[in-house]
Amino acid sequence: MNPFFSKILVDIARKRLEAKHSDKPVSKKQIVPLVRKFQVEISHAIKEYIYVTIGVFSAGFGLKGFLLPNRFIDGGATGISLLLQNITSIDLSYFLILVNLPFLILASRTIGLKFALRSIAAITLLAIVVHFVEYPTVTDDKLLISVFGGFFLGLGIGMSMRGGSVIDGTEVLAIFLSRKLSLTIGDVLLLINIIIFSAGAYILSIEVALYAMLTYLSAAKTVDFVVDGVEEYVGVTIISEKHEELRIMLVEKLRRACTIYAGKGGFGSNGKSYDKDIIYTIVTRLELAKLQTEIDKIDKNAFIVMGIVKDLKGGMIKKKPLKDH
Repeated sequence: MNPFFSKILVDIARKRLEAKHSDKPVSKKQIVPLVRKFQVEISHAIKEYIYVTIGVFSAGFGLKGFLLPNRFIDGGATGISLLLQNITSIDLSYFLILVNLPFLILASRTIGLKFALRSIAAITLLAIVVHFVEYPTVTDDKLLISVFGGFFLGLGIGMSMRGGSVIDGTEVLAIFLSRKLSLTIGDVLLLINIIIFSAGAYILSIEVALYAMLTYLSAAKTVDFVVDGVEEYVGVTIISEKHEELRIMLVEKLRRACTIYAGKGGFGSNGKSYDKDIIYTIVTRLELAKLQTEIDKIDKNAFIVMGIVKDLKGGMIKKKPLKDH
Protein backbone atom coordinates (compact mmCIF):
# COMPACT_ATOMS: atom_id res chain seq x y z
CA MET A 1 0.00 0.00 0.00
CA ASN A 2 1.06 3.58 -0.67
CA PRO A 3 3.23 4.93 2.22
CA PHE A 4 0.97 7.99 2.52
CA PHE A 5 -2.13 5.84 3.07
CA SER A 6 -0.20 3.51 5.36
CA LYS A 7 0.72 6.48 7.55
CA ILE A 8 -2.94 7.53 7.67
CA LEU A 9 -3.96 4.03 8.76
CA VAL A 10 -1.27 3.98 11.45
CA ASP A 11 -2.53 7.33 12.79
CA ILE A 12 -6.14 6.08 12.81
CA ALA A 13 -5.12 2.86 14.57
CA ARG A 14 -3.08 4.76 17.18
CA LYS A 15 -5.96 7.15 17.94
CA ARG A 16 -8.44 4.29 18.24
CA LEU A 17 -6.17 2.37 20.62
CA GLU A 18 -5.41 5.48 22.67
CA ALA A 19 -9.14 6.14 23.05
CA LYS A 20 -9.69 2.55 24.14
CA HIS A 21 -6.66 2.31 26.45
CA SER A 22 -6.23 5.89 27.65
CA ASP A 23 -4.38 4.80 30.80
CA LYS A 24 -1.61 2.92 28.94
CA PRO A 25 0.88 3.91 26.23
CA VAL A 26 0.20 2.34 22.82
CA SER A 27 2.94 0.08 21.47
CA LYS A 28 3.84 -0.77 17.88
CA LYS A 29 2.93 -4.39 18.63
CA GLN A 30 -0.66 -3.27 19.23
CA ILE A 31 -0.83 -0.98 16.21
CA VAL A 32 0.42 -3.43 13.54
CA PRO A 33 -2.46 -5.99 13.79
CA LEU A 34 -5.06 -3.21 13.69
CA VAL A 35 -3.44 -1.58 10.65
CA ARG A 36 -3.38 -4.95 8.94
CA LYS A 37 -7.12 -5.35 9.61
CA PHE A 38 -7.77 -1.93 8.09
CA GLN A 39 -5.73 -2.87 5.02
CA VAL A 40 -7.67 -6.11 4.56
CA GLU A 41 -11.01 -4.33 4.95
CA ILE A 42 -10.08 -1.62 2.43
CA SER A 43 -8.68 -4.04 -0.18
CA HIS A 44 -11.71 -6.33 0.10
CA ALA A 45 -14.12 -3.39 -0.02
CA ILE A 46 -12.50 -2.03 -3.21
CA LYS A 47 -12.66 -5.46 -4.85
CA GLU A 48 -16.29 -5.97 -3.83
CA TYR A 49 -17.36 -2.53 -5.09
CA ILE A 50 -15.68 -3.25 -8.42
CA TYR A 51 -17.60 -6.53 -8.66
CA VAL A 52 -20.89 -4.77 -7.88
CA THR A 53 -20.23 -1.98 -10.40
CA ILE A 54 -19.42 -4.47 -13.18
CA GLY A 55 -22.49 -6.47 -12.18
CA VAL A 56 -24.81 -3.47 -12.31
CA PHE A 57 -23.67 -2.36 -15.77
CA SER A 58 -23.82 -5.93 -17.08
CA ALA A 59 -27.39 -6.37 -15.76
CA GLY A 60 -28.31 -2.99 -17.25
CA PHE A 61 -27.03 -4.15 -20.63
CA GLY A 62 -29.04 -7.37 -20.39
CA LEU A 63 -32.20 -5.44 -19.53
CA LYS A 64 -31.98 -2.48 -21.93
CA GLY A 65 -30.02 -4.13 -24.73
CA PHE A 66 -32.11 -7.30 -24.94
CA LEU A 67 -35.14 -7.83 -22.70
CA LEU A 68 -36.82 -4.43 -22.25
CA PRO A 69 -37.03 -3.29 -25.93
CA ASN A 70 -38.52 -6.65 -26.94
CA ARG A 71 -41.07 -6.89 -24.07
CA PHE A 72 -39.40 -9.99 -22.60
CA ILE A 73 -39.48 -10.94 -18.92
CA ASP A 74 -37.29 -12.97 -16.58
CA GLY A 75 -37.78 -14.77 -13.27
CA GLY A 76 -37.36 -13.36 -9.76
CA ALA A 77 -37.82 -9.75 -8.68
CA THR A 78 -36.44 -8.56 -12.03
CA GLY A 79 -39.10 -10.59 -13.82
CA ILE A 80 -41.83 -9.08 -11.64
CA SER A 81 -40.46 -5.59 -12.41
CA LEU A 82 -40.39 -6.28 -16.17
CA LEU A 83 -43.94 -7.68 -16.04
CA LEU A 84 -45.23 -4.59 -14.20
CA GLN A 85 -43.42 -2.33 -16.67
CA ASN A 86 -45.13 -4.09 -19.57
CA ILE A 87 -48.53 -3.69 -17.92
CA THR A 88 -48.24 -0.05 -16.82
CA SER A 89 -45.55 1.42 -19.14
CA ILE A 90 -44.03 3.11 -16.07
CA ASP A 91 -40.23 3.28 -16.18
CA LEU A 92 -38.58 0.01 -15.13
CA SER A 93 -36.15 1.77 -12.77
CA TYR A 94 -38.94 2.59 -10.30
CA PHE A 95 -40.17 -1.00 -10.17
CA LEU A 96 -36.64 -2.36 -9.63
CA ILE A 97 -36.49 -0.44 -6.34
CA LEU A 98 -40.11 -0.92 -5.22
CA VAL A 99 -40.26 -4.67 -5.91
CA ASN A 100 -36.90 -5.40 -4.25
CA LEU A 101 -37.47 -3.20 -1.18
CA PRO A 102 -39.54 -5.75 0.84
CA PHE A 103 -36.92 -8.45 0.13
CA LEU A 104 -34.12 -6.17 1.34
CA ILE A 105 -35.99 -5.33 4.55
CA LEU A 106 -36.23 -9.09 5.07
CA ALA A 107 -32.49 -9.41 4.27
CA SER A 108 -31.63 -6.97 7.08
CA ARG A 109 -33.19 -9.45 9.53
CA THR A 110 -32.16 -12.69 7.85
CA ILE A 111 -28.58 -11.97 6.74
CA GLY A 112 -27.52 -8.64 8.20
CA LEU A 113 -28.00 -4.87 8.03
CA LYS A 114 -24.70 -4.27 6.24
CA PHE A 115 -25.64 -6.74 3.50
CA ALA A 116 -29.08 -5.14 3.13
CA LEU A 117 -27.65 -1.60 2.88
CA ARG A 118 -25.08 -2.70 0.32
CA SER A 119 -27.83 -4.40 -1.70
CA ILE A 120 -30.01 -1.27 -1.55
CA ALA A 121 -27.07 0.73 -2.91
CA ALA A 122 -26.50 -1.83 -5.70
CA ILE A 123 -30.18 -1.91 -6.73
CA THR A 124 -30.41 1.89 -6.61
CA LEU A 125 -27.33 2.10 -8.86
CA LEU A 126 -28.95 -0.42 -11.23
CA ALA A 127 -32.12 1.69 -11.34
CA ILE A 128 -30.04 4.80 -12.14
CA VAL A 129 -28.16 2.94 -14.90
CA VAL A 130 -31.40 1.61 -16.41
CA HIS A 131 -32.98 5.06 -16.30
CA PHE A 132 -30.12 7.20 -17.61
CA VAL A 133 -27.64 5.01 -19.57
CA GLU A 134 -28.51 4.45 -23.21
CA TYR A 135 -27.71 0.92 -24.37
CA PRO A 136 -28.11 -0.10 -28.04
CA THR A 137 -30.79 -2.66 -28.89
CA VAL A 138 -28.59 -5.56 -29.97
CA THR A 139 -31.02 -7.88 -31.78
CA ASP A 140 -34.68 -8.70 -32.37
CA ASP A 141 -34.08 -12.45 -32.68
CA LYS A 142 -36.13 -14.02 -29.90
CA LEU A 143 -33.76 -16.90 -29.23
CA LEU A 144 -30.73 -14.59 -28.99
CA ILE A 145 -32.68 -12.22 -26.74
CA SER A 146 -33.54 -15.04 -24.35
CA VAL A 147 -30.07 -16.59 -24.20
CA PHE A 148 -27.89 -13.48 -24.16
CA GLY A 149 -30.33 -11.30 -22.23
CA GLY A 150 -30.30 -14.01 -19.54
CA PHE A 151 -26.52 -14.32 -19.80
CA PHE A 152 -25.78 -10.63 -19.17
CA LEU A 153 -28.44 -10.40 -16.46
CA GLY A 154 -27.05 -13.52 -14.76
CA LEU A 155 -23.52 -12.15 -15.07
CA GLY A 156 -24.68 -9.01 -13.30
CA ILE A 157 -26.44 -10.90 -10.52
CA GLY A 158 -23.44 -13.22 -10.04
CA MET A 159 -20.89 -10.41 -9.92
CA SER A 160 -23.04 -8.55 -7.39
CA MET A 161 -23.15 -11.69 -5.24
CA ARG A 162 -19.37 -11.91 -5.35
CA GLY A 163 -19.36 -8.32 -4.16
CA GLY A 164 -21.46 -9.24 -1.13
CA SER A 165 -24.83 -7.91 -2.31
CA VAL A 166 -27.81 -8.79 -4.50
CA ILE A 167 -29.62 -6.97 -7.29
CA ASP A 168 -32.49 -9.49 -7.27
CA GLY A 169 -34.02 -10.04 -3.86
CA THR A 170 -36.03 -13.23 -4.38
CA GLU A 171 -33.09 -15.39 -3.26
CA VAL A 172 -33.29 -13.71 0.15
CA LEU A 173 -36.99 -14.64 0.35
CA ALA A 174 -36.16 -18.21 -0.69
CA ILE A 175 -33.55 -18.52 2.08
CA PHE A 176 -36.03 -17.15 4.63
CA LEU A 177 -38.92 -19.42 3.59
CA SER A 178 -36.70 -22.51 3.40
CA ARG A 179 -35.94 -22.04 7.11
CA LYS A 180 -39.63 -21.76 7.95
CA LEU A 181 -41.00 -24.48 5.66
CA SER A 182 -39.98 -28.03 4.77
CA LEU A 183 -38.67 -26.90 1.39
CA THR A 184 -35.25 -26.38 -0.12
CA ILE A 185 -34.18 -22.99 -1.47
CA GLY A 186 -34.40 -24.39 -5.01
CA ASP A 187 -38.01 -25.49 -4.39
CA VAL A 188 -39.00 -22.02 -3.16
CA LEU A 189 -37.35 -20.30 -6.15
CA LEU A 190 -39.10 -22.73 -8.50
CA LEU A 191 -42.52 -21.98 -6.98
CA ILE A 192 -41.94 -18.21 -7.15
CA ASN A 193 -40.92 -18.40 -10.80
CA ILE A 194 -43.82 -20.68 -11.76
CA ILE A 195 -46.16 -17.95 -10.48
CA ILE A 196 -44.27 -15.24 -12.42
CA PHE A 197 -44.19 -17.23 -15.68
CA SER A 198 -47.87 -18.16 -15.34
CA ALA A 199 -48.75 -14.48 -14.92
CA GLY A 200 -46.59 -13.66 -17.95
CA ALA A 201 -48.40 -16.28 -20.04
CA TYR A 202 -51.78 -14.88 -19.03
CA ILE A 203 -50.97 -11.16 -19.37
CA LEU A 204 -48.57 -11.20 -22.34
CA SER A 205 -48.58 -14.51 -24.21
CA ILE A 206 -47.61 -18.15 -23.79
CA GLU A 207 -44.75 -17.61 -26.26
CA VAL A 208 -43.28 -14.81 -24.12
CA ALA A 209 -43.58 -16.99 -21.00
CA LEU A 210 -41.74 -19.85 -22.72
CA TYR A 211 -38.93 -17.53 -23.81
CA ALA A 212 -38.88 -16.12 -20.27
CA MET A 213 -38.18 -19.62 -18.93
CA LEU A 214 -35.24 -19.87 -21.32
CA THR A 215 -34.01 -16.45 -20.17
CA TYR A 216 -34.27 -17.55 -16.55
CA LEU A 217 -32.34 -20.79 -17.18
CA SER A 218 -29.60 -18.88 -19.01
CA ALA A 219 -29.36 -16.33 -16.17
CA ALA A 220 -29.40 -19.02 -13.45
CA LYS A 221 -26.60 -21.03 -15.06
CA THR A 222 -24.52 -17.90 -15.54
CA VAL A 223 -24.97 -16.96 -11.88
CA ASP A 224 -23.84 -20.45 -10.85
CA PHE A 225 -20.76 -20.15 -13.05
CA VAL A 226 -19.80 -16.67 -11.82
CA VAL A 227 -20.12 -17.40 -8.10
CA ASP A 228 -18.51 -20.83 -8.62
CA GLY A 229 -21.20 -22.80 -6.89
CA VAL A 230 -24.29 -24.69 -8.00
CA GLU A 231 -26.11 -24.91 -4.68
CA GLU A 232 -27.04 -22.22 -2.19
CA TYR A 233 -25.03 -23.57 0.76
CA VAL A 234 -21.27 -23.88 0.96
CA GLY A 235 -19.35 -26.01 3.44
CA VAL A 236 -16.15 -24.27 4.57
CA THR A 237 -13.21 -26.08 6.18
CA ILE A 238 -10.54 -23.84 7.76
CA ILE A 239 -7.10 -25.03 8.90
CA SER A 240 -5.01 -22.43 10.69
CA GLU A 241 -2.62 -21.98 13.58
CA LYS A 242 -5.01 -19.28 14.80
CA HIS A 243 -7.97 -21.64 14.98
CA GLU A 244 -9.23 -20.33 18.33
CA GLU A 245 -9.40 -16.73 17.03
CA LEU A 246 -11.22 -17.96 13.95
CA ARG A 247 -13.69 -19.93 16.05
CA ILE A 248 -14.45 -16.89 18.19
CA MET A 249 -14.91 -14.77 15.04
CA LEU A 250 -17.41 -17.25 13.57
CA VAL A 251 -19.45 -17.55 16.76
CA GLU A 252 -19.35 -13.97 18.02
CA LYS A 253 -19.00 -11.82 14.88
CA LEU A 254 -20.74 -13.86 12.17
CA ARG A 255 -22.97 -15.64 14.70
CA ARG A 256 -22.45 -18.95 12.92
CA ALA A 257 -22.24 -22.35 14.56
CA CYS A 258 -19.16 -24.40 13.70
CA THR A 259 -17.72 -27.85 14.35
CA ILE A 260 -14.17 -28.38 15.60
CA TYR A 261 -12.29 -31.50 14.49
CA ALA A 262 -9.17 -32.65 16.30
CA GLY A 263 -6.63 -33.21 13.53
CA LYS A 264 -2.98 -33.98 12.95
CA GLY A 265 -0.81 -32.44 10.26
CA GLY A 266 0.75 -35.00 7.94
CA PHE A 267 3.89 -32.98 7.29
CA GLY A 268 5.25 -31.09 10.28
CA SER A 269 8.68 -29.84 11.19
CA ASN A 270 11.33 -32.58 11.03
CA GLY A 271 8.71 -34.89 9.54
CA LYS A 272 6.71 -35.07 12.79
CA SER A 273 2.95 -34.68 12.91
CA TYR A 274 1.37 -32.05 15.13
CA ASP A 275 -2.01 -31.49 16.73
CA LYS A 276 -4.23 -28.95 15.04
CA ASP A 277 -7.92 -28.05 15.37
CA ILE A 278 -9.89 -28.02 12.11
CA ILE A 279 -12.92 -25.74 11.83
CA TYR A 280 -15.94 -26.64 9.71
CA THR A 281 -18.95 -24.38 9.13
CA ILE A 282 -21.74 -23.94 6.59
CA VAL A 283 -22.75 -20.56 5.15
CA THR A 284 -24.96 -19.34 2.34
CA ARG A 285 -23.13 -18.19 -0.76
CA LEU A 286 -24.34 -14.65 -0.06
CA GLU A 287 -22.15 -14.63 3.06
CA LEU A 288 -18.95 -15.93 1.46
CA ALA A 289 -17.48 -12.48 0.75
CA LYS A 290 -17.86 -11.40 4.38
CA LEU A 291 -16.46 -14.71 5.69
CA GLN A 292 -13.35 -14.47 3.49
CA THR A 293 -12.75 -10.89 4.63
CA GLU A 294 -12.95 -11.83 8.31
CA ILE A 295 -10.64 -14.85 7.83
CA ASP A 296 -8.04 -12.68 6.07
CA LYS A 297 -8.07 -10.25 8.99
CA ILE A 298 -7.00 -13.02 11.34
CA ASP A 299 -4.82 -15.27 9.17
CA LYS A 300 -4.15 -14.47 5.53
CA ASN A 301 -2.35 -17.81 5.14
CA ALA A 302 -5.20 -19.93 6.48
CA PHE A 303 -5.89 -23.04 4.39
CA ILE A 304 -9.54 -22.87 3.29
CA VAL A 305 -11.49 -25.58 1.47
CA MET A 306 -14.97 -24.74 0.13
CA GLY A 307 -17.32 -27.44 -1.04
CA ILE A 308 -20.85 -27.35 -2.44
CA VAL A 309 -23.46 -28.72 -0.03
CA LYS A 310 -26.00 -30.61 -2.13
CA ASP A 311 -28.63 -30.94 0.57
CA LEU A 312 -29.18 -30.45 4.29
CA LYS A 313 -31.17 -32.67 6.60
CA GLY A 314 -31.78 -32.94 10.32
CA GLY A 315 -31.21 -29.31 11.24
CA MET A 316 -31.56 -25.69 10.23
CA ILE A 317 -28.84 -23.38 9.00
CA LYS A 318 -29.36 -20.14 10.85
CA LYS A 319 -27.46 -17.57 12.79
CA LYS A 320 -27.03 -18.02 16.51
CA PRO A 321 -29.00 -15.42 18.47
CA LEU A 322 -27.07 -12.68 20.18
CA LYS A 323 -26.81 -13.10 23.94
CA ASP A 324 -28.09 -10.33 26.14
CA HIS A 325 -25.31 -8.63 28.07
